[in-house]
Amino acid sequence: MAGHSKFKNIMHRKGAQDKKRSAMFSKLSREITVAAKSGMPDPDMNPRLRLAVNNAKAASMPKDNIQRAIDKASMGDADDYEEIRYEGYGPGGVALIVEALTDNRNRTATNVRTAFSKNGGNLAASGAVSHGFERKGMIEYPVGAGDEDKVLEAAIDAGADDVESDEDGHIIWTDMEALHEVAKALESSLGEAENVKLGWKPNLSVEVAEGDAQTLFKLVDALEDDDDVQTVWGNYEVSDAVMEKIG
Repeated sequence: MAGHSKFKNIMHRKGAQDKKRSAMFSKLSREITVAAKSGMPDPDMNPRLRLAVNNAKAASMPKDNIQRAIDKASMGDADDYEEIRYEGYGPGGVALIVEALTDNRNRTATNVRTAFSKNGGNLAASGAVSHGFERKGMIEYPVGAGDEDKVLEAAIDAGADDVESDEDGHIIWTDMEALHEVAKALESSLGEAENVKLGWKPNLSVEVAEGDAQTLFKLVDALEDDDDVQTVWGNYEVSDAVMEKIG
């Protein structure tokens, strides 16, 4: 079990999740439909669908919306979404991975490229930055789940690989294949997680300077605001001192 990092590896800055509910539900619905279409439409028989449904429930998405998204795949009237991963660099040499679900590859590519170019970054070739990350299972808990020692002990007992804790909460990392097993084991000691999903964990993190942080956040926000973009991952860390200065 590795030690704690001083600052949480930031996938998206705090507050970026506070988007309009309709936009968030739209992205969650899209993931549910694609997950249901890729396997059985039963969450108990389809791990990816189970993950998508659990995340939708954690975001307080109504049951009717969840079922409607599953039914779209079952009835065969769902849009033909394609999973695409974009990679690029942001201000200060930060590496970014952008995961998208799209029914129009050209539109999404144009929007992602524009977001990078307008906000101090540049799109790179596939594989240019992903070699610096590991594909891992990620389980998030709020601060209220317990202090660092309690969460670390629970994570070790559950068979997790790593824990990162700070004032915003806890991130527990696992092997991809062990994600559901570890998440289930954690529920007995920490309760239900805020978020359970597959993520990209950076091997090394880049400390972002004050001059680059604001532009980087604008880039991440621009990417996340795109309807086709599901998640933005990065290898950056921003210190509390820099966050206070940029407000």
